[in-house]
Amino acid sequence: MSLRIKIFLFLTCLIVPAVAAAAGLNLENLPESDIQKAKDLIVKLEPLIREREAAQTLATLTFDELYAPLSDADQQFMKSFADIDAKAAGVKIPFRGIATGKEELTVIRGQQIKIKGEDKELPPQYLPPDVYAKYEEMMAAMEKDLGKRLYVESGYRSSAYQLYLFVYYLKNHAFSIRETVKFITLPGYSEHGSVEHQAIDFINAEGINGEDNPPEFAALEEYAWLKKHAYKFGFTESYPQMPAGSGITYEPWHWRFEKLLEN
Repeated sequence: MSLRIKIFLFLTCLIVPAVAAAAGLNLENLPESDIQKAKDLIVKLEPLIREREAAQTLATLTFDELYAPLSDADQQFMKSFADIDAKAAGVKIPFRGIATGKEELTVIRGQQIKIKGEDKELPPQYLPPDVYAKYEEMMAAMEKDLGKRLYVESGYRSSAYQLYLFVYYLKNHAFSIRETVKFITLPGYSEHGSVEHQAIDFINAEGINGEDNPPEFAALEEYAWLKKHAYKFGFTESYPQMPAGSGITYEPWHWRFEKLLEN
């Protein structure tokens, strides 16, 4: 055996395991060992998440803050979810970029709605200043026409928080990455974390948001108004009703801002 071949085989032995480790996660179903690691991550992060919830600043969580409570090994495992090949996992939406949690944002406070007849104040939400201005302009027009408005149930969300949510909600989908991405997308692919294509999840004054029953939101006159007028203010429906098998989940409450749509 030549020296060149020996060197090649030696390097192969080093490289192949590293590639396998990088590929790592089983997209169909995580093995029991990884399931336990994912559960452990959530437990270790719980104090941080509770602290940020109490401070109402979860939406602006940074990666440094997310990783701080974790060991080096836990950080690497957490990062492996951020490094998933989105296309291989079945993600059909475009990459939108990483939201750092440090962008300039307007804080929306004091939104009052009713849930099952009881008054509730929504947690503070965040939007880029230009998006917030157009949202308010659009709601003023809706109130003039209908005497009612929609509220921001979810606005900006950092990529670090998106990563946490993805790992957290794996348990709801039998720890299948391929199933989870149908409902909670990977960091970098969420319009909630894209100041250039910022998404808003709307909720009406009676607490109807459509997440458990999309047709309920789609039946609202507020939704019909959006379908007719939202484009005038730069907003478009991201996930309209599509034919079965399209891979797109219908979300009539989810609209994004696109500057090019403005008059």
